[in-house]
Formats: sequence, C-alpha cells, structure tokens
Amino acid sequence: MLVRDAMSTVVLTIGPDHTLRQAAALMAARRVGAAVVHDPDAEGIGILTERDTLVSVGRGQDPDAERTHAHTTGDVVFAAPSWTLEEAARAMTRGGFRHLIVLDRGEPAGIVSVRDIIRCWTPARVPA
Repeated sequence: MLVRDAMSTVVLTIGPDHTLRQAAALMAARRVGAAVVHDPDAEGIGILTERDTLVSVGRGQDPDAERTHAHTTGDVVFAAPSWTLEEAARAMTRGGFRHLIVLDRGEPAGIVSVRDIIRCWTPARVPA
C-alpha cells in the first residue's frame, strides 16, 4: 500500500504568527494532529504538531503569547505519494516523529500519520 492510499488530504495550513492557542483550536476543530506552517517570507514550509504545543505548555509558556514560528519544525522530512507505507514508517522511526507532510510536485498534498499507517495495516473492526 502507498502513502497516497493512507494520507489525509485535509491539510491545515497556518501562518507563523498564529498563537499556539489559535493553532491548537484549528487543529482540534479539524481533528488533525499537525498543521503545515507556511511563512511567505521564509523558504520552505514547516510543521507544527500537537506534541510541539504540549511541550510549550508543559514548559509553562503562555499559549496566547507564543507564536507558531517559535515552535515549528523547519527541518522537515517529506514523503512522496508514491512511497510505500513501509518507507514512511521507516522515516518516522528514524526521525522520531509521527507525521509526514506529503509533497506532490512540490506542494503539500496531504499528511500521513502513524495512525493512518496503523489503520491501513490493521484489519477493520468486526462488531461484537
């Protein structure tokens, strides 16, 4: 199975000046665990995950004052839609992260998460 078969095509894109609270509210509303951070003044794109927000709050930082650019991972590993799920899982394991932005022709086409991969590798639940 390929990344294109498992990825979510719902890509939440936020700006670098969103507060962490705004980012968290948008991620919660969309029911996603990561957002693509696009800064028109910088090269490339970054990713902000629920873990990034949790770490900030755990450090006692104010989610209404902290901006996403300070918590964004800029050194992102990207997946291609044609990758196998095994390739995506290896990249996640090597990098110690749970989300990969999927690029198609240089543009974000989706996000694949550990949960997406597990969902594909696990047989559907049968009602009891």
